[in-house]
Amino acid sequence: MIMVPEEVETAEIEETIQTVKCLGRVRLRGRMFHPTQNCVMVLCECKEDCNENVPPEVFHAGSETSWPIITLSEAPAPRDFSFNLKALMDAEGKTMNDIKGLLPESVPQVSATESILQAVGDFLQKAQKPQLEGGYRRLRLFSGNMPVPPNEEPFDQWLEQAWLMVEESEGTEKEKRRRLVESLKGPPLEIAKSIREADPEANPTVYLEALESSFGTAESGDDLYFAFRLMRQQPTEKLSDFLRRLERALSKVVQRGGFSADYKDVLNATPVSTILSNEHSGETELAPLKKQVKRLQQKVAQRDMVPETSAKPTSVTAVEVKQKTNPPSRNRQQSDEQFCYRCGEKGHFMAKCRNSENQTKVINQKAHPINKDDERESKYRYQFYLRHKLSDQARSTDFLNSSWNP
Repeated sequence: MIMVPEEVETAEIEETIQTVKCLGRVRLRGRMFHPTQNCVMVLCECKEDCNENVPPEVFHAGSETSWPIITLSEAPAPRDFSFNLKALMDAEGKTMNDIKGLLPESVPQVSATESILQAVGDFLQKAQKPQLEGGYRRLRLFSGNMPVPPNEEPFDQWLEQAWLMVEESEGTEKEKRRRLVESLKGPPLEIAKSIREADPEANPTVYLEALESSFGTAESGDDLYFAFRLMRQQPTEKLSDFLRRLERALSKVVQRGGFSADYKDVLNATPVSTILSNEHSGETELAPLKKQVKRLQQKVAQRDMVPETSAKPTSVTAVEVKQKTNPPSRNRQQSDEQFCYRCGEKGHFMAKCRNSENQTKVINQKAHPINKDDERESKYRYQFYLRHKLSDQARSTDFLNSSWNP
C-alpha cells in the first residue's frame, strides 16, 4: 500500500512504483481517501514476493516528493492449543486433575437413532413454520365500486375476512400489511398509501379502521343496538335464518362499541326467548277456540245422526247451530210467513194475486203473528193494504162522478 496525493492518475502511480525493481510488475487494485493524512491510500499487487529489500518509500519525479510504501509481511504461525494450555497451567501452578474438577458431570450419550429423529423433528418444525405463516387464504379484491363487480366482495364480507386474517394469522405485521395492500385498488388503495406515507410501520388495524370509517356504515353503536333490539322474525322466515341475521347484526353492534362482548350471548338469546314466549302465548289463546270448534263439530255430528221424526231434538239442534244455519232458516221462515193481503193464501203477493178477495182469511192470518218483528211487519203491510184499498175506492168514486157529470 502506498500513500499518494489525490490528483495523481493510476497509470502514473503504476509507472512510479515499477521503478522499484524488486517488486516486478505492479497493478493498482483499489484506492481510498484518508482524511487524517489528506492523501489517497492505494492498494497495489506486485508480481514478486515482498521481502526485506523493498524500500520504505519511492521517489516521484513529477512532484519531486517521496511516497511512503507499506508492506505486509507473513504472519507467524499460531501456537498449538496444548502448548498454550500447558504454559498457562505452569504459570498458575495447576494440574489436569484440577481442571477436571471444574468441568460438569458427563452427559449420558444419546443413541444415533434418537439423535437422528431429534434432528429431523427440529428440521421439520423450522421448515413448516414459515409455510403456516404464509398459508392463509388470500383476500379478494375490494375497490369500493357500486354495484359490486363479480370478482369482488361486498365491504362487510371483505372486512370480516381482513379482521380474521389480522387477528388469527401468525405472520408478521409487515406480511399482514402487504396482504391488505395487495387486496385493495382504486380509492381504498389511495387511503392505504396515505397511511403508509404518514407512518410506514403503522399497525394493520389502523388500515382497517380507516377503511371502515370511509366505506362502512355511518350508524353509531347505539343506533345499531336499538336496531338490533327491534329486529323481529319475518312471517315466512325460518328460525335458523333469523338467528344468522341476529348474529351478523350483533357482531356489528360489538364492533361499533354499542354493547360489551362479555354479554353477547345473553343479548343474542333475548329475541329467541321472546319468540318462544310469543309462540307459547299464542298456543294458550288458541286452546279455548280449538275446544269450542271441537264441541260444535260434535254437536253437528249429533244433529246429523238424529232421525227426522223426532221434532224436539231437531229443534234443539237447530238452536245450537243457529249461527251456521241462520241464512237458510231465515229464508224458509220468510217464505212460510208471507201471504197475500187480497185472498189470504200463502206463497204469493197481492200484486200477483188472481184469486177472489177474502178479507176474513186475511184477518185470521194477521191474528196469529209469530214474533214481534213479524207482528210489526204485518201491521205495516195491513196499513199498506188499507191505503191501497181506499185509494182504489177513491179512484172508482172519481171515475163514477166524472162519468155522471160530463
